[in-house]
Order: sequence, then C-alpha cells, then structure tokens
Amino acid sequence: MLVVAVHGSTAPEAAATVGRLVRALGVPALVGHLDGQRPSLADVLARNPGATVVPLLLGDGFHRRVDIPAVARRFRCTVTDGLAEEPDVARAVHERLLAANGPGDAVVVAGAGSTRPHGNDGTRAAVRELSAAHPDIPVLDAYCAAASPTVPERGAQLENAGCRRITIAAHLLAPGRFTRALDALAAATSGVHAVSAPIADHPILARLVLNRYESVRPEVLAA
Repeated sequence: MLVVAVHGSTAPEAAATVGRLVRALGVPALVGHLDGQRPSLADVLARNPGATVVPLLLGDGFHRRVDIPAVARRFRCTVTDGLAEEPDVARAVHERLLAANGPGDAVVVAGAGSTRPHGNDGTRAAVRELSAAHPDIPVLDAYCAAASPTVPERGAQLENAGCRRITIAAHLLAPGRFTRALDALAAATSGVHAVSAPIADHPILARLVLNRYESVRPEVLAA
C-alpha cells in the first residue's frame, strides 16, 4: 500500500489539492497527516503495516528525517526519499511561474522555511534551476517562516534595487496560511505583480510520487 505523508492544513482547499494528487496516481493510495489533521500518519500505518510511505515534503527537515521514520519504524513500513532537491519539483514550480505571467524582472522563490540542517535545501535547489532558466534576472530564495530572509525582506531588497515586476514563485505544495500570506503581500506591494500557485496537484508531482513508490530506496529502519 502506498501512503502519502503530508504536513496537513486546516484549509479545505489544501485537502482538495492533495486529493487531486492522489487521484492522479492511478494506484490505491492513502493520506496520513503529520500535524494535527486526521487521519494521522500513525493511524494510517497502524491499519496498514508494511506500507510504503512517500513523504510529500519539499525539504529534508524534521518531519522527513525524524517524525516519519519514527512512526514508520513502529509499523515496519518503508520510507522513500522525499522530494527535496528533485529537479522535477523545480520544473513544476517553473511551469506554475510561467502560468502566473512570470517571471517579470525578478523572481522570489518562496519556501515554507525550516531551522533544521538541509531543511531549506529544496528551495535553494529550485532557485538554482530557475536561475538557469532565467539567467538575465535575479532569482532569489526567501521563506515564509522559521528562516531568513523572509519574503517581505527579499521583496523590499529587490524593489530597492529597482525591480518593479517581481514574481513570487511558491515553492509550496498546497494552499494554506503561507499562500494566503503571499497573496496578501502581493496585494499590498506594488512591486509584486504575481504569485504562482502551489504545486501538489501538478501532474509532474503525481509522476514523481509514483516513481518514488515503484522504485523504493528505503531508509534503514530498525527491526
């Protein structure tokens, strides 16, 4: 059984976005939540011991390296690699950017943010990919929480440098408080002309999750 581990959000549109991803997989799959939503990952794995868990996470922070392996170990489940630094993720972000009438004259790649080592590597990898695609404009990282620079700080830096059509490329999976904050920033900031949509329901993500499931590279879990 494939179990997709997601952070979880109280925003109804987040569940709808993840639901579209799951339906696009073409195989039976369940969703387990890490942060307060139901069903929890532990509840799902308790009912499906031996399942394969694909972390739907864009960074290799606490959830990916600590939470998920600990829960999976209890139920003899396999954990695949997450999605951090995956070129397909950057391609999905780039396609959403283009659909939002980007890139304008600068791009801010907005990640969720993490204090953990490697937790922001996925966002930085997306910056490298988008910089290669748009070498003539600044493409910089920023974070919605827990790390710096923040998205408003980066936007102000670019405006001070003369950028007047900044696109925020959301390195985020689903709608929620971070996407609402980005939309509010764009509405209040004259230099920000567009915010791209999150990527969980992009077809590239479904293919990536399915590839993780079918070509498992398990973590070494204690018996």
